[in-house]
Amino acid sequence: MEFRLLRYFLAVVREGNISKAAEALFLTQPTLSRQLSDLEHELGAPLFVRGKKQITLTEAGLLLKRRAEEILELQEKAESEIRQRDDHLTGRLSVGAAEADCAAILPRLITKFKKKYPEVEFDLYSDTASVVKEKIDRGLLDAGLVIEPGSIDKYHFLPLGIKETCGILMNTASPLAAKDTVTVRDLIGLPVLISQREEVKNLYRNRLGEDFDKLDIIATHNLIGNAARFAEENCGYIFTVRGCVRNLTPETFCFRPFSPSVTQDSFLIWKKEQPVGRCLKKLIEEVSMLLKHTKQ
Repeated sequence: MEFRLLRYFLAVVREGNISKAAEALFLTQPTLSRQLSDLEHELGAPLFVRGKKQITLTEAGLLLKRRAEEILELQEKAESEIRQRDDHLTGRLSVGAAEADCAAILPRLITKFKKKYPEVEFDLYSDTASVVKEKIDRGLLDAGLVIEPGSIDKYHFLPLGIKETCGILMNTASPLAAKDTVTVRDLIGLPVLISQREEVKNLYRNRLGEDFDKLDIIATHNLIGNAARFAEENCGYIFTVRGCVRNLTPETFCFRPFSPSVTQDSFLIWKKEQPVGRCLKKLIEEVSMLLKHTKQ
């Protein structure tokens, strides 16, 4: 399958119409239609349902759209890395990050990096550690800022020395908001929301003790956004880390750390067993220098 055909396919998806896509690609409509038919024949599945004015994607078309975007992104990364020279660094770095305090290093890091290498561009991606790792494995992210739990043995990693404080997000009107810290016993009988990741649940179970299994977990979540609405309505208590909720309005939300204290370590990770591109190598060096100066 040629990269050219994937670009043609994505142009049609973007325009929603073969005629408009042909115009954008500077092709004739019959030529583009023939190329798409050849692609469908090669894949052995129809990609479009062709209407009079609009086309829609079949199930196979939706799958190809996702994969084609990934393939072309990887192609662009590969070409950029091969063209790089030490004295003239260009390219694009894709960095994933958990919504946590460790992400606070990104503004300083990228600002310093851009002063040295102004032609390097950054893509930032926010998600849970498991999704960030998956995208690193697939080559869609160059590096990630992640917090424990979860194994990082199959990655190169650099400890950031930033401790994430675990606790409960709640409404300021909650009776527990009057406390400086929260124990797991305080939460028994209350509606609780927690990460859907089993390793996160096990971390809390191990750190907080057997009373954890007495909690009324009404829902799990992957990111804090929609879960925070339960605290906003004062009908739920959300397990999270302080760094996730720093930007929420203090008039409505409050965060209380656990007692005994529960913390999570943070790391910069990147893929093992593959050459490190020049941009990523320079980024790792910059993170190391930033951490060294912070410790001083």
